[in-house]
Amino acid sequence: MPATTTTTGRGESRRVVVKSQGNVLDHLPPDVTIYEVSPRDGLQNESRLIPTEDKIVFIDALSQTGLRAIEITSFVNPRWIPQLADAVEVSRRIQRQPGVTYSALVPNRKGLDSALEAGMTEIAVFMSASETHNRKNINKSIAATLQEFRDTIPPARAAGLKVRAYVSTVYGCPYEGKVDPARAVALCHELRALGCYQVSLGDTIGVANPRQVRDVLSRVLAEIPTPEVAVHFHDTRGTALANILVSVEMGITTVDSALGGLGGCPYAPGASGNVATEDVIYMLEEMGVHTRVDLDKLVEVSRLASTLVGHELPSKYYRAAVGARGRALAQGS
Repeated sequence: MPATTTTTGRGESRRVVVKSQGNVLDHLPPDVTIYEVSPRDGLQNESRLIPTEDKIVFIDALSQTGLRAIEITSFVNPRWIPQLADAVEVSRRIQRQPGVTYSALVPNRKGLDSALEAGMTEIAVFMSASETHNRKNINKSIAATLQEFRDTIPPARAAGLKVRAYVSTVYGCPYEGKVDPARAVALCHELRALGCYQVSLGDTIGVANPRQVRDVLSRVLAEIPTPEVAVHFHDTRGTALANILVSVEMGITTVDSALGGLGGCPYAPGASGNVATEDVIYMLEEMGVHTRVDLDKLVEVSRLASTLVGHELPSKYYRAAVGARGRALAQGS
């Protein structure tokens, strides 16, 4: 059993025995699916309105990188999110690639009808584990939201659509603070019973830490099959990659992320962007976990996205790659 010597604040030394928990890197899955959310969750928080043509070019470029799942838009009322008012046109005009799942967020039955009209084959519904955030985000109680889902999910399934669900504020709420992990477990059961094939558990304001993630996922995975659970982390406090590593080590094989680290929730004050897709892929691939995504192509799409939104992207890998290319060009000139 390993031991180490530490020094107390009074200058005293003491020997501490640390129990070995095994190497987390011994339990990584061979393959992880990246669920790319930048066209929806990334762009919805941008102040610059992106023209429809540019969104289509952006999504088509993402489709060429090896990504297997892309959330392209949201069929919400344009008054809520003007950035996504062109959902039907975008959905109809993108070039869909074989082997790529294209999904869209749907808040209610009206949104489902629009998604069906636009030819979507997969949709996602969304709610919060926090009562206050749920009311702020979608203007309904959790109970009322689940009731509305009963008018949305079964008809979607009957029409042949796959349905995914997001549960936000699982690890903390900007209004209520800490959130009881039991809420995530209960909502997973409710959403699964309604017909959702997967529930993505979200750290909307980026407060989670690896120990907390292990605790929440241990409770959820004790009752819900692992393939039916995904994770969605924001990198507000720089812990997203560590949280993803813990999640993947526990068996999670679907990770939500956004190109360049775009995004944020309009109804979660202080929340920064999603964890950057490039950063997640670099970490996983370097550890031997395959994502099937071409990082070089992804960097080029990040460059395009930066131009579209009019600002630099926070992705660390993207910045490192751009810097390395600049240095290589300077040396070659």
